[in-house]
Amino acid sequence: MRRYSLTLTLFVAACATAPQRPSPQPAPVTPAATDRAGLVGLTAQQVVSKLGNPALQIREGSSLKLQFRNSRCVIDAYLYPAAGNAALLRVEHVDTRAPSGVKSNEEVCVNLFQSMAN
Repeated sequence: MRRYSLTLTLFVAACATAPQRPSPQPAPVTPAATDRAGLVGLTAQQVVSKLGNPALQIREGSSLKLQFRNSRCVIDAYLYPAAGNAALLRVEHVDTRAPSGVKSNEEVCVNLFQSMAN
């Protein structure tokens, strides 16, 4: 019996592999955010002074969506709490589209609002 357990122990030890370190995983590739219109990073007050009064404001938890509309373009600006200052909301994402829903050029759309606000 003793011989059997010694053989079994040696067999199990031979099958065991040395612990391997996990191979380093490459960092995920995230596309660089395009901010052709210069809205990302602005506060709500700065966006309103740049585009005029929003047609719609939606609060969801600690975030805020401001929507600006005219006959040619719709802009949705999404504001989230700034790192280290939960009370300060800043634009982190912008969507632009035609009233029909077709994606539109962000820079052109923002310029339309700016020319109307001035």
